[in-house]
Amino acid sequence: MTIKNGAEYIESLRGRNLKIYLFGELVKEPVDHPMIRPSINAVAETYDLAAENPELAAPHSSLTGLQVNRFLHIVESPQDLVDQNRMQRKLGQLTGTCFQRCVGMDALNSLYSSTYEIDQKHSTDYHKRLVEFVKMLQRENLMIGGAMTDVKGDRGLSPSQQEDPDMFVHVTKRDSKGVYITGAKAHQTGCINSHWIIVMPTMRLKSEDKDYAIIGAVPVDAPGITYIYGRQSCDTRSMEGGNIDAGNAMYSGQEAMVIFKDVFIPNHLIFMNGEYEFASMLVERFTCYHRRSYVCKTGLGDILIGASAAIADYNGVANASHIKDKLVEMTHLNETIFAAGIASSYRAHKTSAGNWQNDDMLANVCKHNVTRFPYEIGRLAQDIAGGLVVTMPSEKEFRNPETGPLLEKYLKGRKGVSTENRMRVLRLIENMTLGRNAVGYLTESMHGAGSPQAQRIQIARQMQLESKKKFAKRLAQIKEGEAEETVPESTEYFDRIFGNKNKSK
Repeated sequence: MTIKNGAEYIESLRGRNLKIYLFGELVKEPVDHPMIRPSINAVAETYDLAAENPELAAPHSSLTGLQVNRFLHIVESPQDLVDQNRMQRKLGQLTGTCFQRCVGMDALNSLYSSTYEIDQKHSTDYHKRLVEFVKMLQRENLMIGGAMTDVKGDRGLSPSQQEDPDMFVHVTKRDSKGVYITGAKAHQTGCINSHWIIVMPTMRLKSEDKDYAIIGAVPVDAPGITYIYGRQSCDTRSMEGGNIDAGNAMYSGQEAMVIFKDVFIPNHLIFMNGEYEFASMLVERFTCYHRRSYVCKTGLGDILIGASAAIADYNGVANASHIKDKLVEMTHLNETIFAAGIASSYRAHKTSAGNWQNDDMLANVCKHNVTRFPYEIGRLAQDIAGGLVVTMPSEKEFRNPETGPLLEKYLKGRKGVSTENRMRVLRLIENMTLGRNAVGYLTESMHGAGSPQAQRIQIARQMQLESKKKFAKRLAQIKEGEAEETVPESTEYFDRIFGNKNKSK
């Protein structure tokens, strides 16, 4: 049955008997758990947006001939990529948090071209399997999660060199029907709220790592999967009653550790099985899509800028020149993130498989901006908000008949603004810069889709310094071939990280 809207999506998650640990106990029904439900609500918005605004969030698919959720769409043009970015920003504005579907969307698109090229070399049928899987997802309108980040163990060792082989997800057994995998994936966004998970390698692999070169789809309730729910700052506020202290009581993100113990993947759901030489290509294509997907943070930035403007108004200082200047700076930083991401989408190229891949350099610039600018936007928001953002008494004090009137009197701002509204916007700023949704706006902005050094490596690889030196030498009237001492660029670091393809020729 096809899921049509957010309410139907929420109901589709009931009764799955997932093995989820939270606070040392098994969760009976995650849909009804007060700490988990806000993250489910955020995903539901992705369904409602597609139903309410199909032009933005429900394109026509050439695979099925249906109008499908954009998160399940294989991009067919640069405009599709641009519309992804527009949709991501809109959802950020609607939820103020991570809506948890970008990893799955970017995984499907990176696999679409990668499986095609694996088939070209090895005469496999991975691409056909993937297309059939995507068709099923589109017809039923299911949520797909992507699982890439292994726990890694000793970062100085390759997967096959680890003392414990389970530090990277790997094949433990093969038979005529499929494979069995064991290991763990960390920081898995929205995994419990998904219907399916695609398991992928996390790094470049060597021939001795063939058992780690596995890509496949598994249902979230597959036997052998255990979920350990991740903590977020101030997350128990959603369990305390009331709706002020949470800051954003309706929506939140979700991360969990996913542990696989001999989980079976049937042959028709395997999309790589030992073709280790394609692992780095898959990872690079995924991160290219996903680093551009971080334009979603500009939607959150829009909310934080709005909250900062609101608290300045409530405090009676909206017309102060330094407040206006800080809001301009916040907007400048936010739009700089969006500009790089959407430019990456516009500068896409068509793959041999027929879908479109965005520009890698600009995607990395976008993500590198995201590792910095939200922190400055958050700092300025706290600057504008004032110290009360971290010292305000709880909602229970506000509701208490003894202390409530005192807070009503002494926490009042400018005339015409209720004390409660002032408290609410302060809690929202706290939520996004220190609390639960600071996970998605700040720390995940730093480490998601690769920590900052990963982007710097990719940017360094594409700087084209020799071409730029030629531009400079031409204008300086330096003739090519003149004797001059040059210092060759060191490739040792890049050789070690990326392998032979970066060695000098």
